[in-house]
Amino acid sequence: MSRDKKELKGVTRLGSQKTVYADQYDPSVLETFVNKHRDTDYWVTFTCPEFTSLCPVTGQPDFATITIQYVPNVKMVESKSLKLYLFSFRNHGDFHEDCVNVILKDLRALMAPKYIEVLGRFAPRGGIAIDPYVNYGEAGTTFAELAEARFRSHSGTRP
Repeated sequence: MSRDKKELKGVTRLGSQKTVYADQYDPSVLETFVNKHRDTDYWVTFTCPEFTSLCPVTGQPDFATITIQYVPNVKMVESKSLKLYLFSFRNHGDFHEDCVNVILKDLRALMAPKYIEVLGRFAPRGGIAIDPYVNYGEAGTTFAELAEARFRSHSGTRP
């Protein structure tokens, strides 16, 4: 089941040989495409093991694995644009908790998914690892219940 040009209208970065990497936080690089399987609820998981941002106080780099899981609604995020977006945090100074919340808010605004969660597993610095987790489920649906259940059961422990 291939996609026609109309379905891919907003996808401009995929396949481009002239990729520009933002040197500052830039949510405008995010692109979407239409979910062709809206009749089925399913999970999409992205794992970015090379996420970096800067400490807003010291300017030192912070390294993390960011995991994004969502149940799409009408729109889905295009993976290359997501990579460029996450890369744009490289010179962005923010606390770990802020980065994870900003990612969730930007993706919610972009896609309006039924459910989404973002987990950051930041490398220890100063002897402390920080693993912020945030989620959202569409209000008034079973996905709101899912969000509450997953939030309550989130242990925060590393495997």
